[in-house]
Amino acid sequence: MRIAIRVRPGAARTRVGGSHDGALVVRVTAPAVEGRATEAALAAVTEAMAVRRRQLRLVSGRTSRTKVVEVEGGDPARLAALLGEAGTPHC
Repeated sequence: MRIAIRVRPGAARTRVGGSHDGALVVRVTAPAVEGRATEAALAAVTEAMAVRRRQLRLVSGRTSRTKVVEVEGGDPARLAALLGEAGTPHC
């Protein structure tokens, strides 16, 4: 399944949950420097979706705050729960 994510770097703690224009919000502590926020976001989504890192692939948006990822074997019910739970920590 493909998921749009909205990365918010520089957060107080890493959290996955809520939506922004239909995209899953991923807050990360890493700064938006040299791809650190992107890598932290991918790790957070991997954990929140309960998949292995090799099952998640960045499709587009390497330098954008809005990214598209492909999740092999992702659970649509888990994604729906994450999108509906604004502000609830999942990582």
